[in-house]
Parts: sequence; C-alpha cells; structure tokens
Amino acid sequence: MKTKIYSIALILISCLLFSCSSEDELNYQNDFQKSQKTWLDFKASSNNSYKYIVAEGSVFLDYSWETTITVSNGKVIRRHFKYIGNTGNIPDTIPLEWTEEENQINSHENSGAAEALTLDQIYNKAEKEWLVKQKDVAVYFESKNNGLISTCGYVPKGCMDDCFFGIRIKSIQSLNLDN
Repeated sequence: MKTKIYSIALILISCLLFSCSSEDELNYQNDFQKSQKTWLDFKASSNNSYKYIVAEGSVFLDYSWETTITVSNGKVIRRHFKYIGNTGNIPDTIPLEWTEEENQINSHENSGAAEALTLDQIYNKAEKEWLVKQKDVAVYFESKNNGLISTCGYVPKGCMDDCFFGIRIKSIQSLNLDN
C-alpha cells in the first residue's frame, strides 16, 4: 500500500515539475505571442500574400544589402537582392542586384541574400530557434512593423562583429490592394 502511495506521489510531483518547466521557455514570450496573433490577423486580411524586406550589413563594411521576398497565397514567388550604399569596393564579378522568380528561388547560393522564407516559417524559426532560452547569448525581439516581427535573433556573448543569428525585417506590406 505504501508503495502505491509513494508511486502516486512521485507521479504527481513529476507532473507538477514538468508543467512548471514549460513556462517561459522563450525569451520575450508575451511579446512574441502578441506579434504572432497580429501576424495571423494580417495573414487572413492579406490572403497570405505580402512582401517583406530583410535588411543586412556589416559593421566594418561601408555598404549593406536588402532582400525582398514576395509571397503569394502562402508560397514564395520572388526573391530580389540588392547591395546599397558605397558599393565601389565590391568586386566587378559580383552582381550588385538580381531577381529570382518562382522556379529559381534560392539559386544564388552563398550570395549573402536572406533565405526565401514565408512569415509562417519565420515565426516558426523564432519560436523554435531564435528566442529559445540559452546560456551565453543576448536575445533580441522587436515588432516595429505594425506589430509584426521586425528584429528577432541572438548574438553569442563575447562576439565582436557580425554574429547575429536571426532576422531583421525592415518592412512588411500586403499585396492585397484592399489593405
């Protein structure tokens, strides 16, 4: 009889510990959930058709680059890349601007362009990779695109330059002309 009572008590304590440990597994959990709800509303109102611009650059370089991803009905249909700023020190062999259409998406490998992801995929990466609590990283999350994700990622502590793992979205626009 004592064994059954101890077993039941052990099971109850284990359940309690596991339920508590799942709380706040994400940095910025409340902000993320609020932004995710805004995303789901935007997704419905835009018929899951939009474009967004990812802005990137380097602390040491005098130029930066932007990647515009166009999504129609939940599918990436275009990726456009462009260097901006002082591009004079970029070798002539590197194209300063290019566009990939639906059947060519991600064909410019190792170009520095942002990966062609839908916002569903970005929110998933945010939840599963970028905002997960970890030791020795500084985590960032902002939703400055009318409540939609704008900055999300982390930097390992002690890193000096260009160590951001995540995404910086400059703008998000609906392709739906009614919005």
